[in-house]
Amino acid sequence: MSNLARKLQQEQQQQTVQAPQKVRKTNSWLSPGEKILGVTFCAALCFGAVHIISNQAAIYELNKDIQNTSVKLEDQQKINNDLSMQVGELSTPDRIRSMAEKLGLKLNDNNVKVVQE
Repeated sequence: MSNLARKLQQEQQQQTVQAPQKVRKTNSWLSPGEKILGVTFCAALCFGAVHIISNQAAIYELNKDIQNTSVKLEDQQKINNDLSMQVGELSTPDRIRSMAEKLGLKLNDNNVKVVQE
């Protein structure tokens, strides 16, 4: 019986030794070159998106500055118009004559020359 047991043991060892180990080859669906191209494309896409967004932000800031400047310009034009109306009111001949009389100046009609524009 010992021969029979040894034969079984040898057969089992041969089966385990004879069974070739199956090497699994991982088969990637992308080659390394395709991976590099993909990463490069994604990086370029992200860079372009950031560049476009930063340009839009700069354009928005410039438009806001232009609008603020135009509002300030309109306000200054209103102030200038009000001041020119005040100049027109304060430079009337009657007012100038009354201010001259208050300061002690007298009107001499012989020395007055009329200038027309």
